[in-house]
Order: sequence, then structure tokens, then C-alpha cells
Amino acid sequence: MNRRTFLGSMAAAAVFAPRLTWASDPDRIESIGLQLYTVRGEMKRNFEETIAKVAAIGYKEVEFAGYFKRTPQQVKAVLDHNGLVAPSMHVDYPSLFEKFPQVVAGSQVIGNQYIVCPWIDEKIRSIPDGWKRAAEVFNKAGEISKKAGIQFAYHNHHFEFVQVNGKLAYDILLEETDPNLVQLEMDLCWMTVAGQDPLKYFSRYPGRFPLVHVKDIKNIPQAKKPGEWVAFKNVTPNMTPVGSGSIDWKRLLAHSREAGIKHYFVEQDYASQPFEAIQSSYAYLNNLRF
Repeated sequence: MNRRTFLGSMAAAAVFAPRLTWASDPDRIESIGLQLYTVRGEMKRNFEETIAKVAAIGYKEVEFAGYFKRTPQQVKAVLDHNGLVAPSMHVDYPSLFEKFPQVVAGSQVIGNQYIVCPWIDEKIRSIPDGWKRAAEVFNKAGEISKKAGIQFAYHNHHFEFVQVNGKLAYDILLEETDPNLVQLEMDLCWMTVAGQDPLKYFSRYPGRFPLVHVKDIKNIPQAKKPGEWVAFKNVTPNMTPVGSGSIDWKRLLAHSREAGIKHYFVEQDYASQPFEAIQSSYAYLNNLRF
């Protein structure tokens, strides 16, 4: 090997070595987030103190589900004071109409990158073509938010996995919405409760899930009959801090790149000791490698 060949080989090694090292290292969640619905009771009692406690645990991101009579300016000030950011927020379905420009304006003040609708009212879901109508509403909301530099998204529960004219309602939403206007925040626990494998959707719709809810469940109650979802009241008591339930987090999160996940929000719908629950969930995810 002459000097030129040797130097060329060394240069190539210098370029590719960091990539090989990076590829061989396990992934981890760099900025763990919290959906503040988990501590809603505490938020109602003392908004500022609750945000401070969340930051003290180590969370870097939060996702709001209501501002508890605070203005967007006040919310932003509390976040800044505690070194937090709010990449996304939840807004109810009725607010996607006349109020939506106001919602978008508030999100711009806070610095949200995503506006997420977490629920479709049953009266909408039960009418003919209700899911397609919801998709139309989402597309329109996505157009408005896109102009403001904010991505619109939808968060699932388990009722999206019923058959509607031969298709799962969730698939109808995915097919009827424009990916440029509507992304998905996948709730990995509710997806599991519905008997679905998130990896199937990651593979079928790569990059469409920039947000996920990370919540765990001890065991899944059985439906009374096939195709019927389990009542919320029978599911939520089985929810538990992340890492203490039955979900295989390494298996799911190992496909984060394929899914396009950018933000991971811990959530526990009902917790008797919410601060203990979010501390336990944070500790587990902070140590998780996948």
C-alpha cells in the first residue's frame, strides 16, 4: 500500500467510524415528556408549583390538556421559568371550528409545534360517514395550522378500532387525511388495549407518528364479545407507571426511527399518587436503552 492509498484509507475510516459507532450504540429518549393530564388535579390546585415539580423530576417537555384559566402568555412564562418546552397541546373537537384560529394564535405564543385533537365525540362517530367527516375537519384544521407553522395531529384511544364498512375506523382516518396536514399521535397503550400491534402501523405508514403517548397497563380486561371494546372504567384502573406493566417497551421503541417519533409523552390516565407515578415512569425511561 503506497502513501496515497494509506492516507485515503485513513480518511475513509475517519468519516465512517463515527457512523459505525453511532449505529452500534443503543438508542435512548433524550428528552422525556409528560402529558399533564396525568397531574390535572394538582394543576388545578396549584398550576405553577405542579409545573415546577414536573421539571424537578427531570422532564424536559410537557403536553398541555388545558391551561386552567391561564393566558398563553402566562403559560409561556411558567415554562420559561422552569426550563421546559411544550412541543404540543391537546384541544377538543368542538374547538376545531370557529375557535380554532384563536387556538392556533395561543399555540404560537407558547411555542407549540403540534396541535392535537385527542377525541372524536361519540355523536360524530355514530353517524353515517362520521369518520370521513372527522377526517375532513382534521384536514381543514391542518390547513389552518400549517399556515401558522404548526402541525395538526390526532390522538387515538381504542374506539378507533371498530369495523366501519369493512375497514377499521383508524385506517379510514389515515387514508382520508392528507399526511402533510394531519399526523398521528399514537397512544401505545390504547393501541395495545385495542388488540393492535403498533409496529404494523409504523411499517405501513412510516414517519407518520411524530408523537407517542407512553403509558403502561398491568393486564387488559377482556371484551364481553368479539369486536366490542372494553369499557374505559374497566381499563383505566389497570394502568400503571411505565415499566411496571405488560408492554414490551424495547420492542416498540426500537422502531422509533421508522415511526418518525420525535416526542415521547408519559401519561397515566388515573393515578392515585400521580407524582410518584410520573417519577417512576421517568426513572424507567431515563434508563431504557433500545
